[in-house]
Amino acid sequence: MKVKINGEVRDYRTVWMEGSEVNLIDQRKLPHKFEIYKSRNYKETSMAIKEMIVRGAPAIGSAAAFAMAQAALKFNERDMEKFRKYMTGVEKFIKTRRPTAYDLFYALSFMKEKIENADSVNEAKEIAKIESKNYANEIAENCKRIGELGEKLIEDNSKILTHCNAGALCSVDYGTALSPIRFAHYNGKNIHVFVDETRPRFQGSKLTAWELSQEGISHSIIVDNAAGYFMQKGEINLVIVGADRITKNFDVINKIGTYEKAVIAKENGIPFYVAAPKSTFDFNIKSGKEIIIEERSQDEILFIDGIRIAPENSKARNPGFDITPRKYITGIITEKRILK
Repeated sequence: MKVKINGEVRDYRTVWMEGSEVNLIDQRKLPHKFEIYKSRNYKETSMAIKEMIVRGAPAIGSAAAFAMAQAALKFNERDMEKFRKYMTGVEKFIKTRRPTAYDLFYALSFMKEKIENADSVNEAKEIAKIESKNYANEIAENCKRIGELGEKLIEDNSKILTHCNAGALCSVDYGTALSPIRFAHYNGKNIHVFVDETRPRFQGSKLTAWELSQEGISHSIIVDNAAGYFMQKGEINLVIVGADRITKNFDVINKIGTYEKAVIAKENGIPFYVAAPKSTFDFNIKSGKEIIIEERSQDEILFIDGIRIAPENSKARNPGFDITPRKYITGIITEKRILK
């Protein structure tokens, strides 16, 4: 991901590991401040996942993989059975941080399997370092491939709607939904992106708009309620979103508001695509009805920047995600092919 700081353009990843320290772009501070949060141990990295310093399913998965590596490196005994028991406890702890994004569970399972094959604690530590980096590298490469494949769906002069943030910030590099948009831009296509602000945390207006600005991609931020208006007027002709989990029957769990965008797109005859790597597919779950949807703090709705915007006696409901049935989805862009 290209980031311009003090007039200098540098390439950054959303999350990476140096030694035993995990570095994360602090997404809570964007777009006003670009800061790197440095995590010294797996509990701090887990906190970063829970507090949304890092967010987006593939990025959460990569952070979880690095957290497992941090935990392994901190283990000071030689007994392999004690080590396995310790790592099982770490895995359970990290699992509780964000219950909806499947990449978190996928990454933990991946790391546990790799580590448990070791013959000694020292070998397990070395495997943990190598495989956590391999995991993040594969996520970045898969997202690049999603962009190369998905770009073919974008015609010149397309007007594209996206929801939440499914860019490099959500996925180590390139992004899921934003990856085809990046590659369309790189290939010289004239495009314009409509960015849902994505209440209540404003991931669209704060994060997606920031990424598009860094790349010089034309865009307009719109309030969440306005997407149907622009679709009806013919000003949007394509929708691409990301996903936090995709079930066996291809229901899609994604940021709250995705479902209604899909319904409105279908009503207006507009293609609705989901972009996601293999780590987001959970074939152990038959349909979206089985998913536990994270309900976040009502303060995210009742307050903005610490200022209460609702009456004192008002309460709020704040589901973080919704479920889009497959009948509303035109296709799913993966790193292998476009599923229709």
